[in-house]
Amino acid sequence: MGKFAQRSYQKEIMDDLEVGGEVLEQTLRELKTINRLLGGNAVTTEGLKKFLGNNTQSGITIADIGCGGGDMIAIMNEWTTATRIKAHFVGVDANPNIIRRAAQNLAPLSNVSFKVQNVFDPEFPQEKVDILTCTLFTHHFTHEQLLVMLASFKRKARIGIVINDLHRHWFAYHSIRILTRFFSKSPMVKNDGPLSVLRGFRRPEWEELLQKSGFQKFEIRWKWAFRWQVVAWIA
Repeated sequence: MGKFAQRSYQKEIMDDLEVGGEVLEQTLRELKTINRLLGGNAVTTEGLKKFLGNNTQSGITIADIGCGGGDMIAIMNEWTTATRIKAHFVGVDANPNIIRRAAQNLAPLSNVSFKVQNVFDPEFPQEKVDILTCTLFTHHFTHEQLLVMLASFKRKARIGIVINDLHRHWFAYHSIRILTRFFSKSPMVKNDGPLSVLRGFRRPEWEELLQKSGFQKFEIRWKWAFRWQVVAWIA
């Protein structure tokens, strides 16, 4: 159990902001399937519901940080449409190859825009949004980086943030390692999948991060399969 006691800071292949080509394409396809089959997508939409409920809203702006291929934006758009919430989405990612792919995937949607931007850029929090979401994004960063990032998120969002990320657990690690070994065709997924779990979180780590970042009201809930749903309100 020693390897699960503390977060790993070993870099993933996905951390290379210039990665692209077929390796990236295959990875994004497989990640979309994994999130759909394991139910991880609902963690984010359930988080949004805590802010927006089922009432008709207008003019809501939701920024999806580390948007990847745009899959989560598409899912959130389906949810807001079904609940009669008028929302504009902004997909943010530091990798221009990923942003190009996301823009292609979501080209039919007129209420989505994209921005190539690093969350540590000084101007990142200056452009306000109502709600900020990130799915399988925060585990890519160190504890110290997350403190800076969460403080920036707090300045950028008007209403709150929703974080959907991994629970660091031995069962989750060995399960994804076996699944990707036999079913994945992507070297990136085979490498990054198990490593992502080792870079995931335990509940006390989230509590410390949120408190030190200045959040006073937040919820941390465990969700299947081995996900944390972190919802934090802007005071």
